Amino acid sequence: MVDRFEKFSLAISEISRYWHKLASDEMEKHGLRGPHAVYFTTMYCYPEGLTAARLSELCSRDKSDVSRAVTMFEKKGFVEKISANHNNYRALLRLTEGGRKIAQHINESASFAVENGGKGLSDEHRDIFYNALALISENLRVLSEKGL
Repeated sequence: MVDRFEKFSLAISEISRYWHKLASDEMEKHGLRGPHAVYFTTMYCYPEGLTAARLSELCSRDKSDVSRAVTMFEKKGFVEKISANHNNYRALLRLTEGGRKIAQHINESASFAVENGGKGLSDEHRDIFYNALALISENLRVLSEKGL
């Protein structure tokens, strides 16, 4: 059992470390940080825009982190806020043309990385892997809420 835990922990840790390095390398090209990649890929899926609260929820990130990132993205011209009530409360965040280009580049890079990361896996093994990973993630989420 302990051997299985060690293998699992090490593999997850290594995947996370390599993924973050790749994301950081790509985002650095745009003067941004690796963790910002998830915001761009998520916002790209919502061309009509979404609120900061929804972005925070979808990315499983702290609202204050989202707020800081959005402020930076606005200053760089990658995101625009569309307010409904002449204030920024619950304003929609939408990628600008420049932001969409970055998001598209990030999506293409991520697809390339995932494809190469899964090299050698059959479609059946890939499906089993993702289903198992989702199940483990959900089980650990529930356990973390209830406690050991």
